[in-house]
Amino acid sequence: MTARGARHEQVRATREVIRSTAERLFAEYGMYAVSNRRISEAAGQGNTAVVSYHFGSKADLVRAITHHHAERLERVSRRLLAETGDSAELRDWVACLVRSTPEYLADLGSPTWFARFCVQVMADPVLHEILVAEILTAPAWQQILVGLHRCLPELPDEVRAERTAMTRHVILHMCAHRERALALGTATPGAGWHEAATGIVDAIVGVWTAPVTSGS
Repeated sequence: MTARGARHEQVRATREVIRSTAERLFAEYGMYAVSNRRISEAAGQGNTAVVSYHFGSKADLVRAITHHHAERLERVSRRLLAETGDSAELRDWVACLVRSTPEYLADLGSPTWFARFCVQVMADPVLHEILVAEILTAPAWQQILVGLHRCLPELPDEVRAERTAMTRHVILHMCAHRERALALGTATPGAGWHEAATGIVDAIVGVWTAPVTSGS
């Protein structure tokens, strides 16, 4: 390997350890309880400015973490979308929407921090737009929602928007709940991520088929 190649590999490895360390700390402690100094120390970097050097602002670091997962998560979603095909069954589309995140987390192995990281970012009034742009408006996600909405043509637009938001929060928070339990070694519902996803699918089908009350 040339000197230039070795330098490139060193930079790549440093960025990766900073990214993964920041993801873990943000997931466990929140977005604003974690300083660049804390990230650099936990990543084994002597220079406390190394985080800013490689990633810039906190928003840029969050974007890098999110983008790292978004590309891989999109591949899982596209596979599930292909398997769902042109189904007219609501449960098939809910399952397609729900299972991408649990399946991705299962592929990562334990412990993971991605679901808890997403929940922390979604709670931030500024940074959550990064997650929305990178993941929640991804082409596969939008195609799945179109298929789901086709199954319920009678739902008013405002109800669709409300239940889409409910669906997003249930998926992320339930995955984060299980992820945290696995990291702590405590009991979790279901034997694995597949079973956990089935429970979420059951609940989300109930959300989408719930009656719509008009007026007050």
